[in-house]
Amino acid sequence: MILFFSGTGNSEYAAKRIGKTINDDAVNLFEKIRSRDFSQLHSNRPWVIVVPTYAWRIPRIVQEWLENTKLTGNRSIYFVMTCGGSIGNAGAYLEKLCNAKKLDYCGCMEVVMPENYIAMYSAPAQAEAREIIRRSGKVLDEAALLIKTGKAFPRPAIALKDKISSGIVNDIFYPVFVHARKFYADDSCISCGKCVQVCPLDNIRLADGKPVWGKNCTHCMACICRCPAEAIEYGGHSKGLIRYVCPENPEKS
Repeated sequence: MILFFSGTGNSEYAAKRIGKTINDDAVNLFEKIRSRDFSQLHSNRPWVIVVPTYAWRIPRIVQEWLENTKLTGNRSIYFVMTCGGSIGNAGAYLEKLCNAKKLDYCGCMEVVMPENYIAMYSAPAQAEAREIIRRSGKVLDEAALLIKTGKAFPRPAIALKDKISSGIVNDIFYPVFVHARKFYADDSCISCGKCVQVCPLDNIRLADGKPVWGKNCTHCMACICRCPAEAIEYGGHSKGLIRYVCPENPEKS
């Protein structure tokens, strides 16, 4: 079974492409995470977890869900992490998680996809984004073949900077940067409530027709990137930046 979490569509694309190749279901974890549903899941096929990279590790909301959810049946588990640049030393933390859950860790595949973290960076224009996605196909197909044949993903060489990024930097990044205080909606807001619907932590509500953010944010960028009016900003950094939502759908290819 393929389980995925995705804010702006990159990991959803990766999960569905792999699912189509190996003829397995791709299940969205959005509602389970939002409702804190930790009920047991069963699969006779290997588990495949497809997620974005947040500060060189898997999102903490996915980590929490995995820690609290019993996965029964097949004991093999693969991880696929989409990223704008690198996943650092994420694999070491995933292997530790798998050992704690008595699952057989089969590796973590790094898949470079278009940047979507516009709280700090810039997303590419659509033509460039499509080219990056096209190039990702080779890695995704390689991952699918290894899963299909029951072989582990290759283990990448890990440099000191990878260990620092996934360790010290991740530990500092979350409490310092991952909050919703800088999000706001300008006067172009149409009060559609899309931001409320796409927040995986149920952290947004409408007040007098405009979104108000709570304290529970994971910086998935779903609200700012999926706003149909592009009315949401993140401080001054996001002004004028391209909003990114994955333009590809593997189910139509």
